[in-house]
Amino acid sequence: GFTAGGPAQLRAPADGESPAGIHADLRRRHGRVAPVVTDDGGSAWLVLGYAEVSYVTAHDDLFVRDTRHRGPWPRARETGPGPAEPATVPTVPTGPTGAPPSPGPGPHGRPGPSTARALAAVDQFELAEVCRGVARRLVDGFAGSGRAELMSAYARAVSLRAAVLMCGLPPDADAFDGLVGDLRTALAEDGTGRDAGTGREAGETRRLAAYVRAGERLRRLVAARRSAPRPDVVSRLLADPVAPTDDEVVREILALVAAAHRPTADWIGNALRLLLTDERFARDVSGGRLSVGQALNEVLWLDTPAQNAGGRRAVRDTQLGGRRIRAGDRVLLSLAAANTDPQIWPGERPGGGENAAHLSFGGGAHRCPYPAPLLAEVIARTAVETLLERLPDTVLAVDPERLVWRPSIRERGLVALPVRFTPVVR
Repeated sequence: GFTAGGPAQLRAPADGESPAGIHADLRRRHGRVAPVVTDDGGSAWLVLGYAEVSYVTAHDDLFVRDTRHRGPWPRARETGPGPAEPATVPTVPTGPTGAPPSPGPGPHGRPGPSTARALAAVDQFELAEVCRGVARRLVDGFAGSGRAELMSAYARAVSLRAAVLMCGLPPDADAFDGLVGDLRTALAEDGTGRDAGTGREAGETRRLAAYVRAGERLRRLVAARRSAPRPDVVSRLLADPVAPTDDEVVREILALVAAAHRPTADWIGNALRLLLTDERFARDVSGGRLSVGQALNEVLWLDTPAQNAGGRRAVRDTQLGGRRIRAGDRVLLSLAAANTDPQIWPGERPGGGENAAHLSFGGGAHRCPYPAPLLAEVIARTAVETLLERLPDTVLAVDPERLVWRPSIRERGLVALPVRFTPVVR
């Protein structure tokens, strides 16, 4: 919980607790920039205001993503001495050489500029058509039962398959299902972000083995595209002026899938949850006042998958939101709090239609690079539209309060979304 006057413990929402409630309490106690203690025992400033988050992202010269600029750990004077700052844990296991599966030029495990150039040539209409086929096949797999768990059977399945398809492996290829399965295991896709195995050591071994197999499958795909290029992401990466090696392209593809898959799946899941639990939201969509694309945009305002972003340090003493930030202080950005800032939504509900000024994709030089947000929107929109078309009477199978969220400070996504509907007899 929060201690009056002192730093707040930065934590994931408890069962039945909303991020909006946590943000409101932080604003009431601390204002627009709050001192917090992170789960690793360190201290930081959590930026809650829309204007303040925008200021930080626009001033990379002042707030840098560079660990050379760091003060004592923890920095906040209220908490006293604490443990050393831990090393960053990679998103997916390291490969057989010990090198993390993150690309060379991409910072913090994110795809690099060569991937952004390769994605820019993706045909969005073709992607939508391919995703529609994937979504229909997934729906056909459970439509006859009258019940489904939409996160594992649909949202995560659509987003992962779409990411693999963009890389250039067609769904009818012999290796497609094997690669998708290996990636699901490597990324611990049990819905919680943890491996579903009997023990941590066994789970890590299984994840590493799946990651190695996925790398081998991708290596074969890269070799095939190097000898016979096609209009896909892998071929465009190979044709990049930096002349990457096959292993570099494999790492870039793995980083792309890891960075794109889960946020897109959570975007789909959060949108479906709002459609099933929020009468106003569902009525606006079914009544045509909001298109599915506009509804997805509103989800980014109301319930963004990207909750908090961090990794910045102040280069010099400065002021932010009425707080004195000292050189070396750690600064975390609450994108979710900024999107629902009462100062930009006075007396009205956050979100709406075509207003895309939210911060769900970040801002400044470290904003999610074009065209990744557009491609994610194509995948999410196609997935939601297809489900609404095929199963229009879908309802939640449990009370909304019983839905379980992944325990995460950085992300917001459901562990499961159980639903029921009229069985479709084929």
